[in-house]
Amino acid sequence: MGKSYKELMNGITTFIFDVDGVLTDSSVHVTSSGELLRVMNIRDGYAMKAAVDSGYHVCVISGGSNDGVRIRLENLGITEIYLGAPDKVALFENYIKAYNIQPEQVLYMGDDIPDYHVMQRVGLPTCPQDAAPEIKSISKYVSHKTGGRGAVRDVIEQVMKVQHKWLKYFNAKYD
Repeated sequence: MGKSYKELMNGITTFIFDVDGVLTDSSVHVTSSGELLRVMNIRDGYAMKAAVDSGYHVCVISGGSNDGVRIRLENLGITEIYLGAPDKVALFENYIKAYNIQPEQVLYMGDDIPDYHVMQRVGLPTCPQDAAPEIKSISKYVSHKTGGRGAVRDVIEQVMKVQHKWLKYFNAKYD
């Protein structure tokens, strides 16, 4: 039998997230001009900033492309943002090679079929509660939170707590 997801969290150095269905609830609001608006969770963003500030690699790989999403992620300190990604596996392979990251050090959170093949390559595949059944079936952890409603915060907070970095980050920030 393999390691539990909590044991796998000990070795995580890298978080990779999809956008639609993970950082958002999969909804898009369409304006009269055709612009697609997405809603992102502040607590997810706070946790992503905490991860970046604590030295974790944080990367976003998404098939969708939106300037507002890019600006939001850049404001959180995330520099590795791949939007409009035609091949998530190739981007993943190039990313881990460029930063000398081992696949078992990666937690990837995806929610739908385009995430399937890259999730099979990481140490800790995870998903929100409302992910597609195929994604749930290969995830080693299914968050009790849904996409865009705290699933990202859930996994980051758990990893940082397992590694004793969650309270250390906040204590250092406010001391």
